[in-house]
Amino acid sequence: RKPRHPGGHMATKVQTEEAVVEHSPTANLETDLALEFLRVVEEAAIACGKTMGQGDRKHADQVATESMRGVMDSVPMDGTIVIGEGERDEAPMLYIGEKVGKRDGGSYPAVDIAVDPLEGTNLCATGSPGAITVLAASEKGGLLHAPDCYMEKIVVGPSCKGMVDLEAPVSHNLNVIAKVLDRDVEDLVIIILDRPRHESLINEIRKAGARIRLISDGDLSPGVAAAMLGSGVHAVMGTGGAPEGVITAAAIRCLNGYMVGRLVGYTPEQGERMKDMGISDPKRIYTADDLAPGKNILFAATGVTDGPLLKGVRFFGDGVRTSSLVMKLNKSKVRFIETVHVDRRPDVKVRIPER
Repeated sequence: RKPRHPGGHMATKVQTEEAVVEHSPTANLETDLALEFLRVVEEAAIACGKTMGQGDRKHADQVATESMRGVMDSVPMDGTIVIGEGERDEAPMLYIGEKVGKRDGGSYPAVDIAVDPLEGTNLCATGSPGAITVLAASEKGGLLHAPDCYMEKIVVGPSCKGMVDLEAPVSHNLNVIAKVLDRDVEDLVIIILDRPRHESLINEIRKAGARIRLISDGDLSPGVAAAMLGSGVHAVMGTGGAPEGVITAAAIRCLNGYMVGRLVGYTPEQGERMKDMGISDPKRIYTADDLAPGKNILFAATGVTDGPLLKGVRFFGDGVRTSSLVMKLNKSKVRFIETVHVDRRPDVKVRIPER
């Protein structure tokens, strides 16, 4: 059997040789790079999807990272990783400050990129719901260079914009959310990472009467879902990774949602380095506009395992099917993309997607 070949961006289309597209340093990165970044997250999802349920989270993350890094080198951009797999001495690739993109002497748009090659490594390793491959991109300076610490945050949808406050009691925020959404507090569903540090928060939410959905890993995908109607998620609360918080903020801006966050759990060394990263007040409460202030923002994610936002990678006899989300801030586009990556075989067959 011949090796799988990534299909085109349109479902049921076998990839053929594409016409050369001219790019310039002043090109709109949203228009120019949206499908390129879709290709990046799709290929990373397919790579780590093959490791699903194998119990090796490090291997799953490694293959996702290697795939994402390899595809990025074919993208026509002058890219810089501002949030990645760690510092240069901690990660072999996709480290902070690494340059990515085509190196053929061309002049391409400068792009800052935040990546999480596999959000939910444990989820993928165990076959649990909610693992995704994800990235956010913007023009230079459009994404906060967040240190690898924690971020206390609240994420809500557009109706609650400006209505929640990290300094306010939990019960107050829940009552505000319920009032704005015209329902009882008991009707709310709040997603929280199942961690000992959230014991007090969980108790306060339960005392207020709201319902809780505890998740084992990966609060980025639920954060995006909270900003969409019909997701069954009304808010995400608690403390998660700061880098993931910035990527979430990029998505929240594209969805007109609302998010507040504050850096916590950082070491004295990280506190000192924050000044070099453009963070003058570590205790500042950020909004999504502060965390992802760019004017041209792209967000792309592909499901690895089935979750509240996206279906996972599905392998079948004639190829692979992926489910992705691509969003553009400036162009106000939210695209849910189902792609069939068809094998190059003379007897290949494609099934109509379920509707």
